[in-house]
Amino acid sequence: MPNPLVLGGTTEATALCRRMAELGLTGTISFAGRVARPVRQPLPQRVGGFGGIDGLARYIRDNGVTHLVDATHPFAAQMSANAVAACALTDTPLIALTRAPWQAQPGDDWTRVPDIAGAVATLKGPPRRVMLAVGRMHLAEFAPNPQHFYLLRLVDPVEGALPLPDAFAVIDRGPFTLENDRTLMEEHAIDLVVSKNAGGTGARAKLDAARDLGLPVLMIDRPALPARAEAHDVETVIDWLGHSAPGSTTNLGV
Repeated sequence: MPNPLVLGGTTEATALCRRMAELGLTGTISFAGRVARPVRQPLPQRVGGFGGIDGLARYIRDNGVTHLVDATHPFAAQMSANAVAACALTDTPLIALTRAPWQAQPGDDWTRVPDIAGAVATLKGPPRRVMLAVGRMHLAEFAPNPQHFYLLRLVDPVEGALPLPDAFAVIDRGPFTLENDRTLMEEHAIDLVVSKNAGGTGARAKLDAARDLGLPVLMIDRPALPARAEAHDVETVIDWLGHSAPGSTTNLGV
């Protein structure tokens, strides 16, 4: 029986673990520890980093991991790169369970930037009322633009003072709805949405609300990642777990 390690932290990882438990599959899910209240999982879990590529490779060997599923956030670039490298070192099959990126729809007003630094640079200018949907780890990077009001939606509160002088934080966990996001934007008179292109359905409502309200969106592109096999649904990963083996290739690619 396979003994997969799932790198988690997303709704997709939770759905995969639930499906594995339903099928009687074993495995472990690992969290980076950046969220104080991770969603309860039906599989054994660990919390914390591995210590880079060598640490992850050591964990794979020491724990008899047969497969690795990278179900981290699409912007967890370092962890994903480490996973590719560690699996190459240990000859461990790897697949990414990832969300397809969002695509602009008719009526959307998107400006795309390549990274967080590009978003910060674009925000130079007169004061605006910005819904900043980038996660708490990146808030300090927007400190060079203190002229704006920032509406923040975070899973966990920020410890200490916010790094932005004029900001309001909503502590909430998705999935979110179009109606609620539209109301939130109207209540705070938002005139610009800044978002990572995370994909999926849980956080898309803010983009639909922006379209309804005629608001522009500053969309941050995903980071470049090493080549790897990818899937966008749980059942594809379940099938892969049953048909892959160390050193083999699959019709999913790498």
